[in-house]
Amino acid sequence: MKGVYFIVGPTATGKSAIAGEVARICNGEVVGADAFQIYAGFDLLTAKPEASLLHRAPHHLIGAIALTEQMNAERFRAAALAAIEQVRARGKPAFVVGGSGMYVKALTHGLSQLPETNPALRERLGQYREGELLVRLRQLDPQTARSIDSRNKRRLVRAVEICLLTGRPVSTQRRRSELLPQAAGVFLFRDRAELYERIDARVEMMFADGVIDEVRFAGELGQTAGQMLGLQQIRALIAGRISKADCIASIQQATRRYAKRQLTWFQRQTTFEPLNLSLHGSEEAIEWISRKARLSFSQPND
Repeated sequence: MKGVYFIVGPTATGKSAIAGEVARICNGEVVGADAFQIYAGFDLLTAKPEASLLHRAPHHLIGAIALTEQMNAERFRAAALAAIEQVRARGKPAFVVGGSGMYVKALTHGLSQLPETNPALRERLGQYREGELLVRLRQLDPQTARSIDSRNKRRLVRAVEICLLTGRPVSTQRRRSELLPQAAGVFLFRDRAELYERIDARVEMMFADGVIDEVRFAGELGQTAGQMLGLQQIRALIAGRISKADCIASIQQATRRYAKRQLTWFQRQTTFEPLNLSLHGSEEAIEWISRKARLSFSQPND
């Protein structure tokens, strides 16, 4: 798809600030690809871009849906494609920015024609632990088992459910006709030690800015929004089950683990050009990405 450029990478890399400036320079607009920033509310918990950054270029799918709504890759893909078409209709390029690998892949690789959820089967599968589900998935679909997040029970249940309902591995059910031809983009990352330091500092700042009250006064949440990283730890703190220090440490550790999974996922699942921000300053990265994006926009349609 001409006029679309992806800027992806793990949490706390600094991709949002870079993408906002690149979009401004290229007179483009940003389409978010973050599974939780898409929700209205929890600005601190989800590390949404600050207002000054949002004003550099128009942003879409940031704070766009209610916390009670369910979200998945299919719904995201439909919303993102609609936003991209609106941006392109204005004669501007679209920059897809985020770290939710499945959402990015929904755009770059399309989606499978999957069966509807079977409540009885899903309830039965939900009784198994993550490790048991992974063993079953390895029997049914070794390829998907190698790439799936083994800690994400919801995805494990869904993958096993699809295999059982269709009699075929999930990995064979991709609609290749819906691929975006040669999706162009950059994979931003940092050296592991630096990235972890940035994560720890951001979590501490999140608490200094008032994330506890943000969670305390949140209204009703849907199942998807209820899975936000750090939410359960802060609820435990509010309930008096853990100390503030333990809460912060737990969220830092969980976020570091999440970033590690993101790094692995993008390294294996995309062909975007890698750029190590530990070796390049922001200004240099912005100039490089802007040049690469403009070059991709000038290429003829595939």
